[in-house]
Formats: sequence, C-alpha cells, structure tokens
Amino acid sequence: MVYFRSFMEDHLSILKKYWGFEDYRPLQKEIIESVLSGRDTLAILPTGGGKSICFQVPALVKEGICLVVSPLIALMKDQVENLKKRGIPALLIHSGMQRADVMQTLRNATDSYFRFLYISPERLETGLFREFLPAMQVSLIAVDEAHCISQWGHDFRPAYRRLESLRKELPDVPVLAVTASATPEVQLDITEQLRMKTPSLFRLPYERKNLSYSAFRTDAKAVKLAEVLQKVPGSAIVYCKSRKRTTEIARLLEGQGIPAAYYHAGLKPEERNQRQEAWVRNKTRVIVCTNAFGMGIDKPDVRAVIHMDPPECLENYYQEAGRAGRDGLKSYAVLLFDQRDRDELAQLHQVRYPGLEQIRKIYQALVNFLQIPVNTGQDKSFVFRFDEFIRNFKMNGQEALYAIKALEQDGWLDYNERNFSPSTIVFTTNKKGLYEFQQSYPHHEALLTTLLRTYGGIFDFPSFIVETTLARLLKKEETEIRMQLKTIASFGILHYIPRNDEPQLVFRKNRVAAEDLTFNLMQYYKRRDAFVKRTGRMLEFIGLESCRSQFISRYFGDQTALPCQVCDNCLKARKTELTPQEFEQLSLAILKQVAGQSCTIETLLTSLQPVKKEKAWKVLEFLQAENKIRVDRNRNLVLS
Repeated sequence: MVYFRSFMEDHLSILKKYWGFEDYRPLQKEIIESVLSGRDTLAILPTGGGKSICFQVPALVKEGICLVVSPLIALMKDQVENLKKRGIPALLIHSGMQRADVMQTLRNATDSYFRFLYISPERLETGLFREFLPAMQVSLIAVDEAHCISQWGHDFRPAYRRLESLRKELPDVPVLAVTASATPEVQLDITEQLRMKTPSLFRLPYERKNLSYSAFRTDAKAVKLAEVLQKVPGSAIVYCKSRKRTTEIARLLEGQGIPAAYYHAGLKPEERNQRQEAWVRNKTRVIVCTNAFGMGIDKPDVRAVIHMDPPECLENYYQEAGRAGRDGLKSYAVLLFDQRDRDELAQLHQVRYPGLEQIRKIYQALVNFLQIPVNTGQDKSFVFRFDEFIRNFKMNGQEALYAIKALEQDGWLDYNERNFSPSTIVFTTNKKGLYEFQQSYPHHEALLTTLLRTYGGIFDFPSFIVETTLARLLKKEETEIRMQLKTIASFGILHYIPRNDEPQLVFRKNRVAAEDLTFNLMQYYKRRDAFVKRTGRMLEFIGLESCRSQFISRYFGDQTALPCQVCDNCLKARKTELTPQEFEQLSLAILKQVAGQSCTIETLLTSLQPVKKEKAWKVLEFLQAENKIRVDRNRNLVLS
C-alpha cells in the first residue's frame, strides 16, 4: 500500500513537471490510477477532455515504452511534436513510411531512452514490427479512437482488429482504450475485441451545461447562417458536406462582411496550416470546413458550431458540435436542414452499402487500374489517385468509394484516402563531420544553422520539419529549400524524407478473378442494419420536440440525464409552461368569451393578448379534449 501511495505522488509531480498543471481534469486521476494499478481500462471522455494525458502520464511513471495506436497520422504527428517540445522522447511509425525508416525507428524503440511509440494499426501485423516487438520493453498499450475497433460503430477500421494479436503477444501489458463517444453496444464490443480482463470503465456525463443545441428547418440556409452569426458574436465553425460548398459559403460570408475562410482536405498542407492558424489566432472569425477539420484542434473559445447539413450519425454530430464552448462559457450548436436532407439521410444506406455485383465490378476495375496480375499483390502498397481512377473508368465517385470501403471492411485491402505524412530530417553525421561540411560548403551553412536552432534533438532522432517555415526564416522560396535539403542529403550529412500527400492502397490478399471474390455477406448486412439504425436516430434528433441534450445522453447510455433547459426545445417548453393559476384563469376567460358570442380560433387568440398563443393553445386543446368546447361547421368555437 505504501508503494501505491508513492507512485500516486509521482504521477502528480510528472503532470506538474511536464505539463505545468497543478491538478487533473475530471476523471483523469481515476483513469491514471486504474492504469497504474495494472487494470485494463476503457475511458470515454468528450472531445477536448484531455484523453492523451490519461496514457502519457502513467507511461512516464512506468519503466519502458508505451505503444500508442492511432489511425490519424496528423494527430499522431502533433502529439509526438508536443511531447518532444516538453523534453519527452517519442517516435512515430505510420503506413506511408519507407522500410528503412521504419526499421531505424523500431531500433530506436528498443532503446530505453524513448518513452512513446505512436503507430498506425496497419503496421501492427507487419513482419518487421513483430521482429522487433520482443526487444521492446512495452509498459502500456494505449488505443486512441478506440471506437474504430467495433464494426457496429460509426467509424469501423478493420486494421484495428489486428490489436487482438498484439494482446496475445503482450498478455500481461495493460490496455487503456480511449474514445470521445461510444454507445453501450460499442463499449461492450471494444472490451471484447481488446480481450480486456475485468476492465474499469470511466465515462464523463455527455451533457454540456453551457452548450445550447438547436435545429432549424429552412429552405434558405445561407440566410439563416448569417442570421445566427450576427446574433452570436465570436469564433465559429461551419461544417459542410462537400468541398465545393465550403468555398461557396465562405465567399458568401465574406461578401456580408464576416471574415471567413474555407478548409478541406483538397488544399495543400501549407494552405491548410495557414488557414487553421489564422482562425486559431482569431484573425479569421469563421472557418467553413468539411469534417476533415477539427481533430487535434484545441481552441477553447469557439462560440458557435453550425452544421449546414445533418451528419449521418449522432456520434459525428456530438463530436463536431462539442468543439464549441470548451472554455465553459455559453455557446451554441446549430443544425440547419430541409426536407431534402431528411430524404437523403433516410436513403443513405443504399449508397453506403452497394450490392455484391457492384463491389465485384469496382474490384475488377481496381486491379486493372493498378495492373495487378492474378494471384499476386498481397501486402503490396500502391499510390492510388482516386480521381484519376473514376475518371478513367467513367464511374460514379460515391459508388466507387463505398465499394472500396466495403472491400476494406471485408479484409481485402486497406485504403488511406488522406495519407499525409510530414517531411522528416535526421542528421547522419556527427557534429565534427557537420562542421567540416560547413567549412567546405559555406553556402549551406545558413540552412543547417536554422535547422539546428528550430528543431531540437535533430541529431538524435528524426524530426518533423515544415519547409515553408524554413523558407520564411531564410527569406527563400520553398522549392529552393527542398532542393538544398536534397543536395545536402546527397553528401550523407542528413537523411531527408519529403512529405507525402498521396493516398495509399494496400492489398491484403492476392488478386482473384472478380467472379471468385468471396464476401462475408452476413456481417456486411449486419453493418448495414447498424448504419440504418444510426441514421434513424439522427433523423429522430432532427425532428425532436423534447430536450436535445437529454436525447444525446440517452443515446450513449446515460439514462439519468435530465432536461438541459437551454436547448431550443427546452426554451420553447419554458415559454409555454402554465401554472395552475394561469391555467384556471385562461380556461374561465375562454369559456366566457365563447359563451358570450361565437368566434373563430383566430379571433379568440387575438382577444386573449398579451397571453402567448402557445399557452392559449394548450388550454384550448384541453377544453376540446374534455368536450367543453367544439368547432362548428362554420369554423366557430361554441360550447359543447
């Protein structure tokens, strides 16, 4: 017991030393204590709830290296960079890296100097990783975005299933699975798929007392958007379902004098970074984006998140809307929709789950496009330009995309449509060799000195670099910096890997004839049914007349949630609440009016002003239900 108390003190001192915090956010301490006691743990914390602290702190208490599994390369890169800035050595392996670089990173991971290895799930079952795994002293397995392991969830990634074999290799290493949202069904599936032994479950309430949810049916969404932004000052995010729409909406807002910028995955990384930075620093008020935006963004003062189109499920909506008001101040989540949105959402499963013949047709086109001979292709990686593929074969983009995703979920391939891997550099010479090189080639000295000053630890392990930053510091063109780095690398002074923006497709099985393509249709149809259920709940949320916050909480399994009193429906209900005294007075007034003279409902409501119409309607409906008054053939109210 004394030992337990001592390491409890250690983890708080680590929090203060590396993060500068005096204490934890809600549930962080309890989660960390569970991990340090060796228990498998599932933690469900909202977006911005500090999930990474829950595995980073205990990993620093323990001896050895923490394996962090995550599907998002950009998010892994940000976390590795943040750890390095705090003086914590961390490594990263993802699906876009070359074999030689992966091998060097794995060698480094066997060194006790490094405390974290971030790795994409696709890399877990490679022979190279398995070869080095026994030499690593793994202290903890952290699974980020853990909902991806469940095929009944909203973001199933088949590569996550490979975690099961990792657990077999490391049966005594505790697992911490973290996610922002998971229904009870998905929670159970996570614990089963990760082979968790009597897991501890920690979950913060889903309600956000400072966040007001609203949904408006409108045929003029752009007008309503401008109206909302005029009423709610401050920083805002506007989500759209297409890249083209982000551009249109941003320009419309700019035309109305509202500083806005659009953001989507089709922009160059430098452009995305610049727009994101301008918004974070409040130089741009509104960022209009696809769902490619938001992961890893820590901006607490977002006052409004507005959806121009309904997301396909409550998991996505809750996560995206939850980026508003992280500072605890009053904020708004607004959803705009029309009848077409409802109809499309109700039929979306037909697009997302194409038939087997359509899947086989796309498979045939795919292997032809990549020129894969029959009985070959297993574990081979290909640069896959989706736009070129659908253009060459004259295909519908959505049909092709979801057929490829179906092939991925059935284990035929892995497809990473946003495979951005940043540029990396590590010096391959010692400081003496670098000095001699600078003496011989002085025109490279300025760039080398800037590298050393800007990126710490670049002599010890690969560091992510941004060529545009170097170009700005040296007042040169980015293309010139790239050429200079390649030249220096040719002398063996450093190892330079330029960034990769190309999507990757990896075949997991040899090519077969399309007619021989086998498919687990039972599981496929179960996933489709789960999808229909999720879109159905989203449609319920759109048309809801009761508390929206309570509906979300109950969807995620919290049956104790109370009405929030701040969403649009709660506010409407409060406006129409009647005290017993008000009800009695209104009843008498209506009965007296109807008894005295015949009148229409419209005339009656006008005569009762300034009483709110909603209140008068409630009493009218009651009196009609009790057969005290009725409407005659002339549409007049009369006593029954």
